[in-house]
Amino acid sequence: MKLVDICNMIESSVMKLVEADGIKAGRAFPTGCSLNHVAAHYTPNTGDDTVLGVDDVMKLDFGVHVGGRIIDSAFTVHHNPKFDPLIQAVRDATNTGVKAAGIDVRLGDIGAAIQEVMESYEIELDGKVYPIKPIQNLCGHSIIPYVIHGGKSVPSVRGREMTKMEEGEYFAIETFGTTGKGYVNEDMDCSHYMKRPDAPHVALRSAGAKSLLAHINKNHGTLAFCRRWLDAEGQPRHLMALKHLVEAGIIDPCPPLCDVKGSYTAQFEHTFVLKPTCKEVLSRGTDY
Repeated sequence: MKLVDICNMIESSVMKLVEADGIKAGRAFPTGCSLNHVAAHYTPNTGDDTVLGVDDVMKLDFGVHVGGRIIDSAFTVHHNPKFDPLIQAVRDATNTGVKAAGIDVRLGDIGAAIQEVMESYEIELDGKVYPIKPIQNLCGHSIIPYVIHGGKSVPSVRGREMTKMEEGEYFAIETFGTTGKGYVNEDMDCSHYMKRPDAPHVALRSAGAKSLLAHINKNHGTLAFCRRWLDAEGQPRHLMALKHLVEAGIIDPCPPLCDVKGSYTAQFEHTFVLKPTCKEVLSRGTDY
């Protein structure tokens, strides 16, 4: 199955289930379907006909929002059972992070709990044993209306982060495990973009950039979007205008994040809200 068909199926279902209404309700960000050493921020651009293979490890990261309230969620798809230990390690680590979270809990303490669980696993691939490592520069995050990364980061490794979670806050706990270096870098063609919440007011000279910005403001605001969506929304010749908006500091590019080639990465993620007397996991279902 083509990755673009998987993404379109998920996004169409999201829009139908929440009765999509422009920027008021619908997709919160492009569906990620990152494969193998690519950990995050990959979705097919128009013309990318990549097909999911039997030995691929795919991270499906998708989101929904109503009135700007975002639920961010992810799980990993694999068909070869040799990857079971990697998937179990990351599922266990994410669930540990969710369990450890709470009002007045230090973010660094959550990272320590996640790391301890993740590193207790190992995996054998083609006769070689690999320790499963947390990807240290990918973190969970707080969420505020219409902004997916709300300012607080939840690490996946132990550290000195003393910031605490507070009542009423929304968080996404996401962990990534890898057989590689445990550190990702930007690589490959960019598909994800997002208007900065603190975007400066810039006198744009390009008519194309002005038109594209008006379209983004109307249809996406500060929610993430992708080039494939712009094509479908009647903005097929957007690349140069998008480049101008990036150079002006209005739009942030979010390129794919990759560990070393030949490695395998997995991801699980859940969103919750901290209520006065409980922690409600908003993305939990019977499947993951």
